Amino acid sequence: MTAPGRISVSARDLTRRFGDFVAVNRVTFDVRKGEVFGFLGPNGAGKSTTIRMLCGLLAPTEGEATVAGFDLRTQAESVKKRIGYMSQRFSLYEDLTVEENIDFFGGIYRIPPGRKRERKEWAIRMAGLSDHVRTRVAHLSGGWKQRLALGCAILHEPPILFLDEPTSGTDPISRRSFWDLIYSLSGGGTTVFLTTHHMDEAEYCDRLGLVYRGELVAMGSPRELKDGFPVERAEGTAPTLEDVFVSLVEGMDRAA
Repeated sequence: MTAPGRISVSARDLTRRFGDFVAVNRVTFDVRKGEVFGFLGPNGAGKSTTIRMLCGLLAPTEGEATVAGFDLRTQAESVKKRIGYMSQRFSLYEDLTVEENIDFFGGIYRIPPGRKRERKEWAIRMAGLSDHVRTRVAHLSGGWKQRLALGCAILHEPPILFLDEPTSGTDPISRRSFWDLIYSLSGGGTTVFLTTHHMDEAEYCDRLGLVYRGELVAMGSPRELKDGFPVERAEGTAPTLEDVFVSLVEGMDRAA
């Protein structure tokens, strides 16, 4: 577990409406520096909307939030300079080569020429694409695209990284390798905020926020969540995160 430390991301009653539909409903949480924080929930629960607000891409309807100490409402551009963002579709240009994608993002982030060369070489090594720098991204496997997208998202070495369902559609080996990279970044002090609907991946997070119908229904470490909620299981078997989540959801549905 990550030790308590400086807060990197903070939200208070964060809300987003689209007409009469409430996509995110009064969500409140804090994420510490160097923590791997997971937003876990089914498709349509409000995970991606929350992450887009925290990245300064979507204005909140109500509530407030700070990222890297900057207010989302008044300092969104300052927020964008200090984060990396990897969307569900990897944010890559498939008609460009590996090298051209890295060069493009290096320019977007305004990395100085000398530093840009060093970071480019790092990204290529990290992605395992040294023999494919001139290969068009459209011809890469899902695992390679995933690692390349991560490299592009952190070329400028941001202190906070947002990952929106980053392992969607990748094979188990690629997912495991990707999580090794996440742990390495977290160990170096990078705060990682990610969304997922994979229950097994949730076990890898330091802490989790369980989201359902736009609401944050529970929060804690995987162990705290499993120990803190009574779930009916066969004698001698421990509850899983899926058990906890299903129990919470069924309870909310019954109350509704």
